[in-house]
Amino acid sequence: MIRNIAVIGAGTMGHAIAGCFALYGYPVSVYESFEEVRNTCKEKIRKQYKLLQEEGLIEPVDIEKSLVRIETFHDLELAVKDADYIIEAIPERLDLKQQLFENLMKYSPADAIIASNTSSIAFSDLTAKLEEKDKSRVMVCHWYNPAHLIPLVELSFFGNMTESRYKEVEDLYRSIEKRPAKVKKDIPGLLANRIQQGIAREVFSLMEMGAADPIDIDAALKYGPAFRYATTGQLEVTDFGGLDIWCTVGDNLLAVMDRSAQASPLLREKVMEGKLGFKTGEGFFAYPEQEKQEIQNQFHKRLIRQLQASKNYD
Repeated sequence: MIRNIAVIGAGTMGHAIAGCFALYGYPVSVYESFEEVRNTCKEKIRKQYKLLQEEGLIEPVDIEKSLVRIETFHDLELAVKDADYIIEAIPERLDLKQQLFENLMKYSPADAIIASNTSSIAFSDLTAKLEEKDKSRVMVCHWYNPAHLIPLVELSFFGNMTESRYKEVEDLYRSIEKRPAKVKKDIPGLLANRIQQGIAREVFSLMEMGAADPIDIDAALKYGPAFRYATTGQLEVTDFGGLDIWCTVGDNLLAVMDRSAQASPLLREKVMEGKLGFKTGEGFFAYPEQEKQEIQNQFHKRLIRQLQASKNYD
């Protein structure tokens, strides 16, 4: 049974992943090589817990109890020596991940499951330098950002791992109220990112042609398709709408929709201008520095309310 968790990397995804496991009673060891990131890890988690408490999802006592379960390390070997399940959330560089996996094989217990949070690096490349016997305990477990609020976790099942070991990991995620999606093919982007990019391509295309202002394009998505997608998947939507109708509409629209095989020129132009969105204060919308914390809090609160509602879907 999986009990002890190790998280490698305490950045944007890593600290939130650690916070999730700790909140549900798991002891968590967090390895982070950068001292500043390591030293601020638990405070960032505390802030996330505080917002959950303000929205009524947890009690004040849960915050301190959960934080006590988290221990940070600057020594990788010490961080993983007792781990049953290890997940890395280091930068998306193949060389770094391959080296890390080789080290984890040396330092971790022989039966520990080792996972990567990647969605952009092929599993075959990730495990290319490992011995065949070691590949049977490696998998991709891709979380969505913000990790502590989005229920989805994509879990790989590519033929290298037994069904029983995969089930252990799936049960682990269900125990922290995540919604696993089993991915059977080693494909770029897995499932959710591919679906999201399909939507994003058409949204950016509508911007390029001047079809509407950014606020109205987002409104069309939020209060139209995304309103349904919050509770209903595309295949179920198709069934309710009628496959014949979807077939006809597809024939009428797909030929005139964007079919580009690269990022939107409009998006690239914004990047070249240094307008990267929330983190730089401007993207398609403006984020004044003095308002950024409140804007982010409001965004997270919307997700929290959606998370609360989603518990009633099944």
